[in-house]
Amino acid sequence: MRLIVGLGNPGKEYENTRHNCGFKVIDSFADEIGVEFNKNDFDGTYAKFKLDDEDIILFKPLTYMNLSGTAVQKIVHFFKIDLENIVVIYDDMAIKPGEIRLRLEGSSGGQKGIQNIIECLGSQKIKRIRIGIGEPEYNAIDYVLGKPTKEEKLKIDSAIEKAAKALKEYLNHDFQNAMSKYNGGDNV
Repeated sequence: MRLIVGLGNPGKEYENTRHNCGFKVIDSFADEIGVEFNKNDFDGTYAKFKLDDEDIILFKPLTYMNLSGTAVQKIVHFFKIDLENIVVIYDDMAIKPGEIRLRLEGSSGGQKGIQNIIECLGSQKIKRIRIGIGEPEYNAIDYVLGKPTKEEKLKIDSAIEKAAKALKEYLNHDFQNAMSKYNGGDNV
């Protein structure tokens, strides 16, 4: 069983903010494959489907970004999902808008959602797809909870599309393949 976690904040007021890139990627992916988020449990909403006889769960924690780990921990323990079968998708200020980066493991880089997941699961060995939102010129909290400019939105939407393709590559092949194809350059 594999778990794909998209990070964001629940509620209309956060819907189109920079911080909701993770939600947008798995929403886009779910729409493309015709899967609905029809289950609410583990402090989140999720969709479960089969791909080549393997169960896949798309999960959106509804705990707000900084407490994402508590929800992820609940679903991981309930379904007994191995850490190597988890991918977390989230926004990253250290990456330019329009770019994505895939990593097998590492620190949080200051992103509070993945930091809470690392703390709750007790490991940095969590695969991740990071969506670039760029560095703020002002307060970081206001920036991530703000809406991108039209130009930034076009770039971020492009990155969301690339991340959904990278996710598909991972599910159809493996994470190394997805990293090789989508890290660096213009991310294909």
